[in-house]
Amino acid sequence: MKATCAPENALQAVLLDLDGTLLDTLPDLAAAANAMRRELGMPELAYELIGTFIGKGVDNLVRRTLSGQLTTEAIPEDDFNRARSVFYRHYTELNGQACTFYPGVLEGIKAFAGMGIRLGVVTNKPTVFTLPLLERTGLAEHMSVVVCGDTCERRKPDPDQFLLACNKLSAAPAATLAIGDSINDALAARAAGCTVLAVPYGYNEGEPVGNLPVDGIVESIMEASVWASNRFTGRFTASGTTG
Repeated sequence: MKATCAPENALQAVLLDLDGTLLDTLPDLAAAANAMRRELGMPELAYELIGTFIGKGVDNLVRRTLSGQLTTEAIPEDDFNRARSVFYRHYTELNGQACTFYPGVLEGIKAFAGMGIRLGVVTNKPTVFTLPLLERTGLAEHMSVVVCGDTCERRKPDPDQFLLACNKLSAAPAATLAIGDSINDALAARAAGCTVLAVPYGYNEGEPVGNLPVDGIVESIMEASVWASNRFTGRFTASGTTG
């Protein structure tokens, strides 16, 4: 399937964020973060606070968890490396154990698949955590491409991951819908040239999504599929025909 064959205003692909968009991974991430703090002799943090630390990759999560706040002071490299190693060990054990799907995710995925639209995940989560999580939750079978936080030299909010995903799917960015929950998703997808939707239930560093530079805010992935069917007049199917 070549992007140049697309009819005007066709939808070729949907790229989805993972944490805070498809899955509520806070229970596992917070448990690992607090296990790290306990092992380092530090008191636990509230889950809600740790939720505001999510979105810019594991290294940022570790730094913020160490400092206990969004804005982190310089942390000695040896201290950070030790904390990172401890977090990785705990999260490797906990990854996928307590996370849950947000309402409408599976229904929305099925709806997009029914349109013949190929799906992908674009996440700042490292590959070592992303692929096992997709397998454990059953999401892997629905995704035609997965681009992780360590796949490209630059990650969200830079556009590289979205551009790579579009390339792998032979989809034009202008014919691609990106769905996420944070400013990082919005900025990256917008810079790549995608249409962008936000969901309001994710993390976004504790800030509301109302001011994000997006084309719309939807309550669920299922609602996103309805929005897309109204917005895009032509749709590629897996066989390359349009509907």
